[in-house]
Amino acid sequence: MSEGNSTAGGNTEGRRLAELAKRRGFFFQSSGAYGGVAGFYTYGPQGATLKTNLEEAWRDRFVTREGHMEIDAPDVMPEAVFEASGHLDTFDDMIVECPACDATHRADHLIEDATDIEEAESMANEAAMEVIADHEVGCPSCGEPLADEPVDNFNLMFGTNIGPGDAAPGYLRPETAQGIFVEFPQLAEYARNQLPFGVAQVGKAYRNEISPRKSLVRVREFTQAELEHFVDPETDEPPLERVADVELPLYAAAAQQREEGTAVEMTVQEAVNEGVIESEWVAFYLGLAAGWYDRVGVDMDRFRYRQHLPGELSHYASDCWDAESEVDGDWVEVTGFAYRGDYDLTNHAAHSGEDYDIFKQYDEPVTVERPTVDPDMSELGPTFGGEAEAVAEALADLAGRNPDAFEGNTVTVEVDGGERTVPVEQTGFAVEEVTEAGERVTPHVVEPSFGVGRLVYTVLAHAYETDVVDGEERTYLSLPSALAPTTVGVFPLMDRDGLGDRAREVATQLREAGLAVTYDDSGAIGRRYRRQDEVGTPFCVTVDYDTLGEGDSPDLAGTVTVRERDTTSQRRVAVEELSETLQSLRRGDIGFGDLG
Repeated sequence: MSEGNSTAGGNTEGRRLAELAKRRGFFFQSSGAYGGVAGFYTYGPQGATLKTNLEEAWRDRFVTREGHMEIDAPDVMPEAVFEASGHLDTFDDMIVECPACDATHRADHLIEDATDIEEAESMANEAAMEVIADHEVGCPSCGEPLADEPVDNFNLMFGTNIGPGDAAPGYLRPETAQGIFVEFPQLAEYARNQLPFGVAQVGKAYRNEISPRKSLVRVREFTQAELEHFVDPETDEPPLERVADVELPLYAAAAQQREEGTAVEMTVQEAVNEGVIESEWVAFYLGLAAGWYDRVGVDMDRFRYRQHLPGELSHYASDCWDAESEVDGDWVEVTGFAYRGDYDLTNHAAHSGEDYDIFKQYDEPVTVERPTVDPDMSELGPTFGGEAEAVAEALADLAGRNPDAFEGNTVTVEVDGGERTVPVEQTGFAVEEVTEAGERVTPHVVEPSFGVGRLVYTVLAHAYETDVVDGEERTYLSLPSALAPTTVGVFPLMDRDGLGDRAREVATQLREAGLAVTYDDSGAIGRRYRRQDEVGTPFCVTVDYDTLGEGDSPDLAGTVTVRERDTTSQRRVAVEELSETLQSLRRGDIGFGDLG
């Protein structure tokens, strides 16, 4: 996960958003009664609904509309899974400890805050130590100089034991992806062993961050929405024509390495043609996601796609682009788009002994020449002892890769780091004609991985607006109607003369129609509007005396006032048409101005 540098005054946005989030029930630090725990947040009533709506919008775009499947795997998995995936060895951040107060910090974050370096995460530990010394970086907690303090690797995995004792070590998953990869053989059956197919998952992930910060941006427990798209690297191509003309703000690795480099607008097709984006599958998902970000409320003027620098790439990725949003003066990663190749499936196959490939049947059987070996174990056994089986396996592997190696009198293979030479006549080498009905293919994986919490934070930050209404400053969240926690607030003009009873009837009617409704009869009507504006409710309905047929306009009987949040414009709508009208407004089928 990457962040840029803070700009002057940038924290103002973060402070006001954190205050609003806590006061109005979007999110707040967990376990506050016990002093709170860094990196853990509770989503309040507004935030939980906003998060759910965002997840459903993601499912609609990346699962349902693309025809993919979804699973729900456990949060805890055995140690063997993460040995195979490489997380036990390579899932590290760089840590530095203060010699005076013993506080620990992420070295790359300290460097980014103290220098103009934007992506210190890609630096080697030794280089990070030099930068800390050169710039006289001190401990943020006590000010003690950190020059010459070692920068070490810290594994981010949360460990646990499965069952009593420590006989079965396990880990909280650091990504939802491994829950998909480890079950690939079963999932391939569900897909009828036909490539390409995609498997999605929305769920919790856990990373023992060294220094959680910026509320939802860097936490220890978070929600991911991930898609693993399995493709045949030789034959499967993305439907690039669907997104070819989508404009993308691309901040390529080459531009990042230039002093004045910046993001450049290019269409998806241009980026592929010019080699800016190496993988057409990654390009397809960048294009597909761009429209979705816009629809869920990301300000596309504060958005870019940034390519990972070579030293920044994850152990499994050959190319990766991050979707980044600008919040608080920082660039915050909200999604990673990685081409993972066959890394995960190949490793799980090697560690588990199971088949993590797919049999691809040819249209017609084909006859091919196939090099084979049939070693004489009565000769290899006495010569190589306990290594005889390994030598035989190495010979078989070499025959498949380089049959020309068997043309001489002897052939040499590598076993346990050493060379072993075998007379060719003892290998049983031969080239045979065989008829094959198909071949086994290890799929490659394209992965869009969305950070749901960071997207919630981005959407709230980008939706935060202020203006002046009736001479008074107003704060409101300009959330898309489909994403807002509450669709409509229902108010009686005042709670008397039957207005409250009628308003409650309207609220019940709208709830039964499937709309998220809040009812409020407390305080002046203007204050009630402000409360709903501040949590992003797009529409408010007011029941007044005209609704009851007791006002100055008899022709308005049976209608209510509908108010739109952003413009504060108002229209009269018949109660009998109200639920259908609000549903159409929420879906975007009509605009508020269409109400006449």
